[in-house]
Amino acid sequence: FLNRIDDIIVFRPLIKDDLTKIVDIELGYLIERLKEQGITLELTQVAKEFLIEKGFDPVFGARPLKRIIQRFVEDSLAQDIISKRFKEGSYVKADKKGDALVFE
Repeated sequence: FLNRIDDIIVFRPLIKDDLTKIVDIELGYLIERLKEQGITLELTQVAKEFLIEKGFDPVFGARPLKRIIQRFVEDSLAQDIISKRFKEGSYVKADKKGDALVFE
C-alpha cells in the first residue's frame, strides 16, 4: 500500500426513491438539451418506472441507468428529430407501450 486506508464507507442499498431521483436528474440533462432545440419533453410516471426497472441491477446499482435512458429515450428521440417528426416547438410525451417507450 502506498497510502493507508483511513476509513471504511458503507453504502446502503438504493431504494426506489433514490432511483427515481437519479432518473429525474439524468432526464433533466436531456430535457435541457432538447429545450435548446425548442422541443419540450415529458415522461409519464409509468415511463420513468419502466426506465428504473430496465436500468437497475442489484450488483451494479444504478450504473446501467444512463445507458438505458440513452437507448430507450435519446436514441429513439434522435431518430424522430432527424426524420423531422419532432421539430422546434414540438411537445413530446413519452409513455410505456409493451416493452418500449412511445413518443407522441
